[in-house]
Amino acid sequence: MELHLKEQFLDISYSQVHSDVYHQFDIYLTRPVHPHQPLSLPPLICFVHGGAWISQDKKEHADLARDLATRTKYPVVVPNYRLSPREPTEHNLFHHPGHASDILECLTFLLTWEGPLGLGSVYDPQQIYLIGHSCSAHILSSIFLDSSSITPSLTPPNLLLQSVKGIILAQGIYDIDLLLSSFPNYRTWFIEPAFGKQDSYAPLSVTNCAMREPNISWCLVHSKGDPLVDTLQSNAMYNHLCRLVGESGNGRIKYGGQDLLANHYDVIKSDPFLTLVANFIKDNTCSMYRINM
Repeated sequence: MELHLKEQFLDISYSQVHSDVYHQFDIYLTRPVHPHQPLSLPPLICFVHGGAWISQDKKEHADLARDLATRTKYPVVVPNYRLSPREPTEHNLFHHPGHASDILECLTFLLTWEGPLGLGSVYDPQQIYLIGHSCSAHILSSIFLDSSSITPSLTPPNLLLQSVKGIILAQGIYDIDLLLSSFPNYRTWFIEPAFGKQDSYAPLSVTNCAMREPNISWCLVHSKGDPLVDTLQSNAMYNHLCRLVGESGNGRIKYGGQDLLANHYDVIKSDPFLTLVANFIKDNTCSMYRINM
């Protein structure tokens, strides 16, 4: 017997403290659930949107989520998180690590969420794959690399570290000072609104963070056609991750998409990117699930 799911469940709260739209997620499903077969539950994909810490909403990525779910046959979650105001005042400041704290809260919630009402679990919470685009590459890296000396509130529970099997980061921001050397106007546009005014943002750059969980696989993606974030960012992050894992982590760090030419926003919608994501997850998914697919 197969229970066929509706395509999507929207505006699900993940916070016990906040009830606003910034603390909600959407989940997209394409695969039937087989009752009484818990080993067949698929991995979960979670896409965290970009937007320079100051813009975008989960609903803007509904088509991408559907495409990812269709391509992989896995559930896809897209969360919201609080944004920094474009025109900050002394009364509305919202800085890092607040954005990442929201995402950490969401991911922690997903570990024990019982699924949409009436359906039960629709994914294996011990097999989670994360996708970060642009600023959310920094958000996810701040959580899954060790930023505890600067932002101890971003320390994830051990269960989450063990459950996340892979992280894909596209067109990411990692080294803020390096970014400002290439794009000085970003300082007032979104870096100061998101991080406050500082002479140097080196302590907040994830290229200075140690490794938390060496068994997570990482895949960096960077299109050469991106005019908004240059390849210096992904190059720096790739080199940093390789230094962290050393020879023992051979194969855990990948750098793909060098042949992509799409712009900053279109690359994650492109067929080559969707294929890359599907292949990366397939290569890292445990054999138990593949047997039951």
